[in-house]
Amino acid sequence: MAESKKPREAETREMSERVKPWTRQSMLPTPEPRDGIEFRYVRTSTLGNADNTNVSSRFREGYTPVLASEYPELHIMSDIDSRFKDNVEVGGLLLCSIPTEKANNREEGQLYTAQTQMESVDRNFMRESDPRMPVLNPERSSRTSFGKS
Repeated sequence: MAESKKPREAETREMSERVKPWTRQSMLPTPEPRDGIEFRYVRTSTLGNADNTNVSSRFREGYTPVLASEYPELHIMSDIDSRFKDNVEVGGLLLCSIPTEKANNREEGQLYTAQTQMESVDRNFMRESDPRMPVLNPERSSRTSFGKS
């Protein structure tokens, strides 16, 4: 007996694709990456209390609120009592953008501050060293080994 085969046009990749399992969506949607722009959520309120200090300090650093109309793929409904009606705000967090160059400069500045603080701590620690019983310079590296040593 002859088998009846489906026509080749009926066999498509979409037809044979497995059904993807349902997964919970992230509470904070992430916009599609754009060249030269970094994104960050800025806290606008905590437990219903406005955090104006945090918002204004982030704006002074160069962050600007993202307009919801510029990112329709996020499908966001703004918070009811939001001060930022036309922007993307979820649960007291406001989506902001900053040029990548400014973000990198900010990160470098923070790393420099952390490094100078560690050097200060080390100098203060080594100041207590006595020639009769020297304090060894602390090692600033970590090692991880697996298996038998």
